[in-house]
Amino acid sequence: MTVPINPAAIDIFLQPGEVYFGDRGTRIRTVLGSCVSITFWHPRLLLGGMCHYMLPERGTAGAGGADGRYADEALDLLFAEMRAAGTQPREYQAKLFGGGRMFSFATGGLLDIGSRNIETGRRLLRSHGLEPAGEHLAGVGHRSIIFDVASGDVWVRHMPEQADLRDVA
Repeated sequence: MTVPINPAAIDIFLQPGEVYFGDRGTRIRTVLGSCVSITFWHPRLLLGGMCHYMLPERGTAGAGGADGRYADEALDLLFAEMRAAGTQPREYQAKLFGGGRMFSFATGGLLDIGSRNIETGRRLLRSHGLEPAGEHLAGVGHRSIIFDVASGDVWVRHMPEQADLRDVA
């Protein structure tokens, strides 16, 4: 399947640790290894956002406010955007992506940060009363994802497996 082109949409590319929230005129992209992205889509208002977190938690309290590099803080940033838009997190469909093993020998413990990121993302969603509407997680290698806020569709290309572009909605 090919990704439909909306020439009017603005393309946002998330770097690790970034969060973005926008409306139907937005398409958000990122590339994930062991990091995880969670997309949120409001099907009635066509609002949505995505985070790209690197680590499950900070470990110690940091100064200067929330930091999108950490799962819980990235979600807090997105939830603040949702509330600023007059909506609540439970009104959104959530999808999880990433958490790949970047080294085939990293099958557990501290080196398998991807698995820890996945578990943390799932736990955080459950703690807010959310169940993922879709996910593409784990495995070896990286993923490119594209989230179209107008439709709620998320396309995934997972490498090094056979390249494919799928709608997981």
